[in-house]
Amino acid sequence: MLLGEYEHTIDDKNRLTLPARFREAFAGGVVVTRGLEGCLSAYPREQWERLVGSWLDPLNPFSKEARQMHRYYYAGASEDKPDKQGRVTLPAALLQHAGLGREVVVAGVGDRAEIWDRDTWRKQLEEVEGSAEHVAERLATQLD
Repeated sequence: MLLGEYEHTIDDKNRLTLPARFREAFAGGVVVTRGLEGCLSAYPREQWERLVGSWLDPLNPFSKEARQMHRYYYAGASEDKPDKQGRVTLPAALLQHAGLGREVVVAGVGDRAEIWDRDTWRKQLEEVEGSAEHVAERLATQLD
């Protein structure tokens, strides 16, 4: 399970060094794709295969929304294997999608890591912290 938040930088070759605590999870490969809310999502290869097998692949290809989700996740995805220093290369299109500059935050969110522009992450965190109790209450009523 990927947990915690870590400040990192993207180098001049668009490489991101994965947090040391995440490297074992990504040793078998990483799939980075467009995330939601303006970030990138990085999945361990095996987790990506489970995700697309259980969530994306079953979607009806005759549904416009299903085709849109396939395009969003598959066409935007990039595979890589961390090098000996734990670095992965992020394609320019993904960097642009998430508005990533040099300074980023890599946040573990269970089954994946999210890669955020540092300033955007801080704003996202403020928003989450300001509404977490209300969201938890709404979600709790859905479980009843």
